[in-house]
Amino acid sequence: MAKHRIYTMVFAKVYAALVAKAERKGRTRAEVERILFWLTGYGAKALETQLSQQVDVETFFARAPKPNPSRALIKGVVCGVRVEEIEEPIMREIRYLDKLVDELAKGKAMEKILRKE
Repeated sequence: MAKHRIYTMVFAKVYAALVAKAERKGRTRAEVERILFWLTGYGAKALETQLSQQVDVETFFARAPKPNPSRALIKGVVCGVRVEEIEEPIMREIRYLDKLVDELAKGKAMEKILRKE
């Protein structure tokens, strides 16, 4: 079976789309980056390296230095699919990120987005 085309997209393009989505709703690039750092364990310098190397989405998530164990607390529907029911690991990571940025765009507090009590 062929990979979903999102896997081969350049992550920098996906990142730019997520930032644009957040900014249209009055949120910031820094908030999107905070979500990315929390989810993947990348820091600012490592993220910049991944963006400048034009890695694809699959590689970006496969190289994530320290995926946050609390990401398993992310529940809900993205594009009509429950994220907690996605079996394929990379697709689940993609949907986690999408879900968190959706929550950001909807005005949810960062503490809730990052699953802090």
